[in-house]
Amino acid sequence: MATQKQRRRRAKEQRHAYDLVEIDAEGNETVLSSSELKEEPSAKPAAKAKGDSRGAAKAKPGRGAPQPPTWGRVLKRGAIFAPIFLATVLLLAGNRLTFAGAVIQTAFLLAIFIPFSYFMDRLVWRSQEKRLARTKSGGR
Repeated sequence: MATQKQRRRRAKEQRHAYDLVEIDAEGNETVLSSSELKEEPSAKPAAKAKGDSRGAAKAKPGRGAPQPPTWGRVLKRGAIFAPIFLATVLLLAGNRLTFAGAVIQTAFLLAIFIPFSYFMDRLVWRSQEKRLARTKSGGR
C-alpha cells in the first residue's frame, strides 16, 4: 500500500493538466495534439534550417558522436595526461628515479601516447563514418 506522501504526490500529478505547446516565431502558442507530437522528429530539421537557436544548441555533436580526428585535440589531450603520467611515474619509481629521469620517462610515454591516441581517434571516426554510410544506403 502506498504511503500517504506517495498518495498525495500521485493525486497532485493527476490534478495538474499539462499541455504541450509550440511557440511560433510571432510568439503565438498552439497546443500540440498527439499526432503532431509523433511528427515532431521530422519537423526538427526544418526548424534547424530556419536558424532556430534552440535547435542549433542541440545540433552540436555530443559524447556519442565522434568528431574527426585532429592533431590539435590530441595534443590537448596529451597536455591533460602529462601531469598524470608524471605523477604515476614518480609514484611507481619511488626513490629509484630522480625527478629529471621521471620527466624524461614521461616524455617517452607522451611520445607513444600522442600518436596512438590520434590513430585511435581516426579508427573510431572511420568506423562511425562506415556505419553512417551503411545506414544511409539502407543496408545493414
